[in-house]
Amino acid sequence: MRSALLALPALLCLSFPAAAQSPSAKPPAEQQAPPQAAPSPSASAPAPRRDDVKSIDSILAALYGVISGPAGERDWERFRSLFLPLGRLTSATKNPDGSFRIHPMSVEDYAKGAGSYFAQHAFYESPIVNRVEAFGNVSQVFSSYESRRAPGEAPFARGINSIQLLYDGSRWWIVSILWDQERDDNPLPKEFASKSSGDRN
Repeated sequence: MRSALLALPALLCLSFPAAAQSPSAKPPAEQQAPPQAAPSPSASAPAPRRDDVKSIDSILAALYGVISGPAGERDWERFRSLFLPLGRLTSATKNPDGSFRIHPMSVEDYAKGAGSYFAQHAFYESPIVNRVEAFGNVSQVFSSYESRRAPGEAPFARGINSIQLLYDGSRWWIVSILWDQERDDNPLPKEFASKSSGDRN
């Protein structure tokens, strides 16, 4: 998984007369650069639907809901509103020759690539089991999923999404999603293959 670093503002270099260049000298208060606050993620992200980001369950439902539907456009502004501006999506797949391919994407990369596919193909994805672990303001969800071409038909693919989430005090954000698909040599673990009464969905 790639991590994204927030850029810190550069320090301003101030020039002072030679007489003020002793190690203990400090610039006058009015010449000191004011402290710079880190930009708010919401300043560069589309405004979300409040019900989409009020809880872990609601943001997971929004994530699966926004990419599912008949062939045609998806609401990509709603999709963007779920993620931190530097959010990442990464697929881990196995090639026919047995080698592995990792494909990291930005939110915009995913919207562009998946958008072209969804425009021509129906696609419905839903969670099987959501297993949530949380500490402080961060949460990790292992979410097994099923992908279908029409509601009610047998899934053509299954796998697990590893979803990292952040709560900023007022809403939840998706920080990253990393996923792998089920294969003959990589079956879903029993506890993720079917719903039970204690699972969150």
